[in-house]
Amino acid sequence: MPAASARKRIVLLGATGSIGENALRVLAAHRDRLELVGIAARANHGRLAEIARQFGVRHVGIFENGALAEARANLAAFPEGAHLYGGLNGLIDLAQLPEADMVLVAVVGTAGLRPALAALAAHKDLALASKEILVLAGKFVMAAARAGGVRLMPVDSEHNAVFQCLEGHTASAVRRIVLTASGGAFRELPLAALGRVTPEDALKHPNWSMGPKITVDSATLANKGLELIEAQWLFGLRPDQCQAVLHPQSIVHCLVQFTDGTMLAQLSPPSMTFPIQHALLYPDRMPGVAAPLDLDRLFSLDFRPVDEKRYPCLSLARSAMMAGGVAPAVFNAANEVAVTAFLAGRVPFLAIPELIDDTLQVTSNFEPADLDAVLEADIAARQTTQSRIANIKP
Repeated sequence: MPAASARKRIVLLGATGSIGENALRVLAAHRDRLELVGIAARANHGRLAEIARQFGVRHVGIFENGALAEARANLAAFPEGAHLYGGLNGLIDLAQLPEADMVLVAVVGTAGLRPALAALAAHKDLALASKEILVLAGKFVMAAARAGGVRLMPVDSEHNAVFQCLEGHTASAVRRIVLTASGGAFRELPLAALGRVTPEDALKHPNWSMGPKITVDSATLANKGLELIEAQWLFGLRPDQCQAVLHPQSIVHCLVQFTDGTMLAQLSPPSMTFPIQHALLYPDRMPGVAAPLDLDRLFSLDFRPVDEKRYPCLSLARSAMMAGGVAPAVFNAANEVAVTAFLAGRVPFLAIPELIDDTLQVTSNFEPADLDAVLEADIAARQTTQSRIANIKP
């Protein structure tokens, strides 16, 4: 960790996505405390060049080879002396930058797993916004964090909220955590109409502005299933201690119930700047970049149980969490493939849980001995789901 008077130096993987853009707002507002020293994205080298110039960043990673070649041909767009890193190895190198204190992993899907482990091995604090990493390899990531003696800060709004509510409490004092879910784009739609919804419909989230994959996951509640699995690893909980509830306003981000029956809740407006700032500046508190809750304005807080007939993905995720082994990784892989196919118009919305269920049913579960075994299960699950997509009419 840097000295108290020094700025905390941040590497941001996934700088051009929705989490990345919100992180940039926080970084820009707190330049006296935070310094951006490395950035990466999948392909948007034009935006990366803008960010590099704005923040004076000279370590820039581009995952896709074609975009990397284009960026190298236009190196003048980057600050003088900029170094471009390519592919997965480039992300790993960025995660291990000697001058970095913390790495914020905000890449979509499982591409951030190796960089996250590299950061931990290099004794960097890790701010984690990619829930798939813990779903895929929770026991390995948490073991690496312990071995590295570093802090793992959750950036998901729900997990960051749990972190704040649990601070100062022992694990034995916790009865359960309850993550809140908005319900996504179709929470009020009649069940009979779900078979006719389009990708454009699914991307109209009522509360949050997010990337397409997570927005669809919000409509299916697969995201909440992934978050429950992630919470189990982050906070050392049993599966039965991790629950979800619908909360349409997205103001309460978690409820933590203790053994004495009392509950703590964390509240903030639906802006990712709040959990990102908490993770980057922890343990300090500073003025936020988004407006806080206005208690002079009338608003209500509603909670209701999750209807798993409307959201079967949540039930499938809970079953995978209870099964353990590679089942959570299989759930995640099948969901990623199914959502990609839905967004491309290849399968209907209701095929997403069907594809996940089919893949879980035909996949033999086992306890992985190492990370390679998990990655092999991930690849096999993706291939299984892809093979079933060919038999589904859009």
